[in-house]
Amino acid sequence: MRQERTVQASLFDLFAEHEIGRELKAMSQWLDEHRELIGLVADDLRRHGVKETGRQGLPAESILRCGLLKQHRQLSYEELAFHLEDSASFRAFARLPLSWTPKKSVLHMTISAIRFETWEAINRILLASARQEKVEVGKVARLDSTVTAALMHEPSDSSLLWDAVRVMVRLLKGADALIGGRLVWRNHRRAAKKRARAIEFTRGRPNRVPHYRELIKLTRATLAYADQAAMQLWRAPDPMKVVAWQAEFRRYRPLIERIIAQTERRVLRGEAVAANEKIVSLFEPHADIIVKGGREVEYGHKLNLTTGRSGLILDLVIEAGNPADSDRFLPMLNRHIGFYGEAPRQTAADGGFASRHNLGEAKALGVRDVAFHKKAGLRVMDMVKSNWVYRKLRNFRAGIESDISCLKRAYGLARCVWRGLDHFRAYVWSSVFAYNLALFARLKPI
Repeated sequence: MRQERTVQASLFDLFAEHEIGRELKAMSQWLDEHRELIGLVADDLRRHGVKETGRQGLPAESILRCGLLKQHRQLSYEELAFHLEDSASFRAFARLPLSWTPKKSVLHMTISAIRFETWEAINRILLASARQEKVEVGKVARLDSTVTAALMHEPSDSSLLWDAVRVMVRLLKGADALIGGRLVWRNHRRAAKKRARAIEFTRGRPNRVPHYRELIKLTRATLAYADQAAMQLWRAPDPMKVVAWQAEFRRYRPLIERIIAQTERRVLRGEAVAANEKIVSLFEPHADIIVKGGREVEYGHKLNLTTGRSGLILDLVIEAGNPADSDRFLPMLNRHIGFYGEAPRQTAADGGFASRHNLGEAKALGVRDVAFHKKAGLRVMDMVKSNWVYRKLRNFRAGIESDISCLKRAYGLARCVWRGLDHFRAYVWSSVFAYNLALFARLKPI
């Protein structure tokens, strides 16, 4: 991937006069003013070994713009490929080489190579522009948390065991094909599915236990067949395919062992397994169990956000586990100070962040007024200088709810559709940058 070869703006880069076209034009102008972003993306592409595709290839600038376009319009790779071919405005924004449109496989390979650290760094550059333009100076900040779900189904012990069996059966079929059908094994996929369905429709834990014993037995037997297959693959004539098979099996095997162990502890022995010890998905093992405010359980990652008066997302942290909001107030405040060089004059946060310790530390850091949505035993006059200021800040805090709602509805943060923890982070940060750039384009002085 050659960083220096970019597609320059052209007189023929025409955007539609529709509202979306005008917005894309303003976003494109900001990207043109910050050519250093191309170098960040080009470094990621080289790191992942992404090479030029097609006769002319896809420049780093076009990859960045296509990734931004995908998140801004919430398109699948298939839809993105179609719109890049069909829409003059999309082609103008993406700065595609003349008379060439990338396929969805090329878009997937290149966009997914951009790391989440790069998206975060690009967002920092945007926030610096917002500060320079006086769109957002960070003097007033509000904090809240939300959850982005991972790409997984509702977990249960039986469904996890069933997932394990069907994945191993697929691997066994592949291993059997590699060694010419000489692998000795039995396909327990159908039997495992019957046990999983029986568990689903059986009432009462004592009545489900015998079905669980059978399902665990079938899972262990299938795992034993997979272990035997791994030892026999040395006879396969295609070493490259064997390496790929072994890598996939090594990824799944410890997860399957954990699934079997936690099912035996929970179902057969009646033990309580801590949330941080559980695995809730064979395919997204990084997903956490999140319970917010006594509501329904969600599976994904907790996000702590800071926004300003402009509505721009000033900071975001993808948390590990489910830390209490009160434990994250000061770290988020310190991150804000680290970026802006000083504490915000006023801060508003949800009631979950409230504590006397947090209030005292925030005041010590230089925050004049700190308003928590719920007082949690704190006096208003300890937090702010008047009831009027408290009401203003409490109403200001409510605005972050609309920011989060927009991120989830229009920018895909309700559920991440990319697989793996690194791609989860990249998805979240690319969505945040798309949201911030679109908002900045609307707020930037003309």
